[in-house]
Amino acid sequence: MTKRADKPITLADVARRAGTSTAVVSYVINNGPRPVAAATRERVLAAAAELGYRPNRIARALRSRTTGVVGLVLADASNPYFGALARHVEQALERRDRLTLIGNAGYSADRQRDLVDRFLAAQVDGLVIVSAEGGDDVTDRAEAAGVPAVYVHHGPSDGRARVVAADNHDAVREAVAHLRGHGHRHIAFLGGAHDAGPVAARRTAWEAAVAGDPWAALLRCDYSRAAADSLTRRLAADDALPRALITATDEQAIGVLSGAWASGVAVPGRLAVISLDGTPESAHTAPALTVTRQPLEAMAEQAVELLSGRDSGAPGVHAPLVIRRSCGCDED
Repeated sequence: MTKRADKPITLADVARRAGTSTAVVSYVINNGPRPVAAATRERVLAAAAELGYRPNRIARALRSRTTGVVGLVLADASNPYFGALARHVEQALERRDRLTLIGNAGYSADRQRDLVDRFLAAQVDGLVIVSAEGGDDVTDRAEAAGVPAVYVHHGPSDGRARVVAADNHDAVREAVAHLRGHGHRHIAFLGGAHDAGPVAARRTAWEAAVAGDPWAALLRCDYSRAAADSLTRRLAADDALPRALITATDEQAIGVLSGAWASGVAVPGRLAVISLDGTPESAHTAPALTVTRQPLEAMAEQAVELLSGRDSGAPGVHAPLVIRRSCGCDED
């Protein structure tokens, strides 16, 4: 019988190369439970790299009764905002040596519920739910399975779920104040066909900020570029465009810019625009969009910390106003 040429590298192999014991190698690879001198740690890591050692996740799972896998449920994987947030969650988990299992709910509460059940059956170590409208609170089901769960972006309105979200109220107030600084008195808001979740919070904040102004119009369309483009063209044709507009999402804002361009409406000369998402794409529109940037990296990091049982106590993550051209400013 021939010897296998691709025999996996073991802890014993690394120990022999590093001139130490397998126990010490285990402490280094698993970051504990006992401390290892810095020089010895470097020697072990160098030996592991030279040999191409890779920890056996299955064996580790059997020993620790954990899988090293976290389930991530996305409201809509095709949406750039949710895609960017998922990337930051995955990176935060990777820094902690965790794999990410991703499921796309497609804005379906039933699909979200099914994904949660399947992730729990797969014995994930935690759940991160990026939900547009909350859906059912899965906290009780997850905890019954011994699995921590955290919502990001938005959580269920009733229940005791842990939620990490941007401070939408402060973000909208800052956007309104900035447009008023440009001399705009009547500031419209473009929401969805039916506002829910964070968009409802943004609309409520706008209503409070423009209270007493009967000319501050609430506009509605689907959360898509095509719908916002079509709405902008219709308003322009009827000479009914506002002078200043805050959009609930970047997708709508990009559609507004497209419709304005097609209608010969100058942005920001005739129409000033601020968007409330701040996805990377917003920096590359014409003109570049002024946005309240959603703090995706900070939200992802806080969510993963919560999975580890560390609560920062932050009520909401600050979403800074990023000044570009669409509001009437010169870009920083």
